[in-house]
Amino acid sequence: MPGALFLSLLLSPELGRVALALAACLALAQFALPLLGAQRGDPRLMATAPALAWGQLACLALAFVCLAAAAVGDDFSVRNIAENSAVAKPLLYKLTGIWGNHEGSVLLWSLILGICGAAVAWFGRGLPTSLHARVLAILGGTACGFELFCLLTSNPFDRVWPAPMDGHGMNPLLQDPGLAFHPPILYTGYVGFAVPFAFAVAALLEGRVDAAWGRWVRPWTVAAWCFLTCGIALGSWWSYYVLGWGGYWFWDPVENASLLPWLTGTALLHSAIVVEKRESLKIWTVLLAIGTFSLSLSGTFLVRSGILNSVHAFANDPTRGVFILGLLGLVIGGALLLFALRVHTLTAGGLFAPLSREGALVLNNILLCAICAVVLTGTLYPPFASLLFGQAISVGKPFFDATAVPMALPIFAAMAIGPMLPWKRARLAPVISRLWWAAVLAALAWGWSAFGIKGLLPILAFGFAVWVIAGAAADLASRTQLFRIPVRDSLRRARMLPRAALGAAIAHAGVGVTVIGLAGMSQAEHAIVSVHTGESVALAGYRWTLTGLADARGPNYTARVATIAVTRDGRPIAVLHPSRRDFASQGQVTSEVAIHTNLVTDLYAVLGDEHGSGAGHTAVLRLHDNVLAPWMWLGALVMAIGGGLSLSDRRIRVGAPTRARHRLPVPAE
Repeated sequence: MPGALFLSLLLSPELGRVALALAACLALAQFALPLLGAQRGDPRLMATAPALAWGQLACLALAFVCLAAAAVGDDFSVRNIAENSAVAKPLLYKLTGIWGNHEGSVLLWSLILGICGAAVAWFGRGLPTSLHARVLAILGGTACGFELFCLLTSNPFDRVWPAPMDGHGMNPLLQDPGLAFHPPILYTGYVGFAVPFAFAVAALLEGRVDAAWGRWVRPWTVAAWCFLTCGIALGSWWSYYVLGWGGYWFWDPVENASLLPWLTGTALLHSAIVVEKRESLKIWTVLLAIGTFSLSLSGTFLVRSGILNSVHAFANDPTRGVFILGLLGLVIGGALLLFALRVHTLTAGGLFAPLSREGALVLNNILLCAICAVVLTGTLYPPFASLLFGQAISVGKPFFDATAVPMALPIFAAMAIGPMLPWKRARLAPVISRLWWAAVLAALAWGWSAFGIKGLLPILAFGFAVWVIAGAAADLASRTQLFRIPVRDSLRRARMLPRAALGAAIAHAGVGVTVIGLAGMSQAEHAIVSVHTGESVALAGYRWTLTGLADARGPNYTARVATIAVTRDGRPIAVLHPSRRDFASQGQVTSEVAIHTNLVTDLYAVLGDEHGSGAGHTAVLRLHDNVLAPWMWLGALVMAIGGGLSLSDRRIRVGAPTRARHRLPVPAE
């Protein structure tokens, strides 16, 4: 006990506040000194960048540990802890609840940005000195803005007096393992795109983009994309099993805010490959790097300014919104102004035929950015229409499904063909000859789904998903010359395949798996029923029987738990236990969904209200048979694994080509 008291005093909130302020000072120095050194060609000033990045990270880590100590120690004199924690709150959620609120999430954002800066300082030691210094300087300037935002408008270390004996506790919806780890992963994806952004701004300052630049940008983009993919998938999974609505994606404004940088980040990932391999699309790639991080920052502004209202939003403060708007103006506006002033210094790059691998990647970029534009318009139009015209307009799932989904289908069609096209110029016939069996499988899938799936778009999506998966397999088969040379030689070629190529094929197959899950979920069956104890209902070939209702108690809630026996043709399939939890300290009731999965279908049950008493007592149940639902998140995991495998390729991480030196003209004798 004395040791815990000593630790609490040592890691006081005041120490955390000082550490955060010192981090902001170091970030400002990290921005100014290396940038000045690169401008003057002073190696001493440029050499300060890595040390300042590491110092900033150390201060941010100390600030975060101080906030964690206050949360674990139930220090309710800290306003953030008093408003978002309680004595009865489980220890896991005391820790993860640090970022379950606005102030803590901004501190986490700053910490991850500090980690990115330190990572560039460590892994970027092979970069040219001036480029390394400029990249770290841009990251330092961006970090300084967020640390000042945290200090001036969202300080997690503010005190409250008199200190309450107990806290209010966190939002019960956030008291869940899925959401406990969703924000750090999602934020790492958001913030990770700050590194390609910094490379883009540094390239504009230097006036040079080449194959080496593309090779340096690519691994950071892949890493950020993997984290953002996992973060979005975790958020989708959380909404599926916590909110109890039976769905996985609702085109909620905050969901869209995370989808937008994922779309442009995917385009950036493919565009960087063209820069690396062919030194083309340089200007477009720089603009994509700026735009992707800009969308990450814009999503932060929209969520925290109160413009977007959502089940996910947890802050509504115009003062904070004004600060972030100013930060957006400096970061995004400054980057775009620099782009306009310096774009003429970038060479256009090589030419290529429309039918080529470059052409396929350009098509990929155009369609992804078109989908991004549609989603951005549908997300922002309602609040701005309300602000400008006083009209309440709702843009929901029908609009996005009708506009964004059809534009995704051509992407799926091109995904199998693009990787098999040669660079610069190609002929379609040789590629089709290697994809004929993939086309046959897709045609069979379309024929089968036409009899078993309702709706044209799901049928098309299912066939294209099979086409994408088979195309990824055909790409690997072509690279290993499977069935054209002895199997032993094919295996040897497979072992020698670049992990980047293998990872790309796996990631593409993951897209197909996710699309199959989406097509299957469109065929889900559900029903809302009111039943007595012992009564059963039929749904999707299953019989669902409510066998009992009981009370239970959790760490900081009471619960009403239902027992539902599910059978098929008299055979027991599963026993589900959905519940309703009453968090008395917050005055809030939540639903705990029960799910039984066999990786092909999810049996999904939600307990609703209860009515009556005695023999007339009934309970409202929402029952779902969600076909292929697990495949949506399995596909996202496969995509991330593919990206991670690509990242593990040493040639991607450290094999950047050496920049050619500018040759000086030979003086005439």
